[in-house]
Amino acid sequence: MKESTVVDVSLNTAENIAEQTAEPRTVSIFGYELIREILLPEILGKDTPEILYWAGKRLARKYPLADFDEVVTFFHNASWGQLEIKKETKNELEIELLSPLLVSRVKSKSEHFFQLEAGFLAQQMEIQKEVVAEAFEHPIKKGNKVQFTVKWDIKDYIE
Repeated sequence: MKESTVVDVSLNTAENIAEQTAEPRTVSIFGYELIREILLPEILGKDTPEILYWAGKRLARKYPLADFDEVVTFFHNASWGQLEIKKETKNELEIELLSPLLVSRVKSKSEHFFQLEAGFLAQQMEIQKEVVAEAFEHPIKKGNKVQFTVKWDIKDYIE
C-alpha cells in the first residue's frame, strides 16, 4: 500500500516570493520607466488609466494582505516606494508614497501614472475593511511624492 503525502500548495504571497530571493536586487530606473511610461500607455492607449486601476485591484485580489503593515511591505518589495499613513478617519485614509522612482513620473504631465497603485490600495482596503472602497491619486510635484486618498462607505458591505 502506498503512503500518501500532503503537499502544501499555498498561494505565494509577495513576502514569500521576496524571501525566496537570497540576493539583493535593484531596479533600473530606465527599465522601470520604459515599461511604465512608454510601453504600457502605447499598448493600452486612451484607456490606460482605467486599465491600470483595475489591474491594481486584480493584483490586490491575487495578493490579499491582512493589514496595512503588509501593504507597506508589499510596496517596498515591489519597488513601488515607501508608504506612510498621513491621516485616518472612520471612512477615509490619506497615504503618502515616496520613492526615487517617482520623481520623473510626478513631474510629468500625465494623469495616469499612479492608477496601478491606487487600484491596489483601494482593493486592499476593500479586503481588509470588507466594504467597497476607491482610491484617488494626488501627485505633489514640489515634494516629488504622491498622496492617495482611499475612501469607503461603512454601510456598503461586500457580500
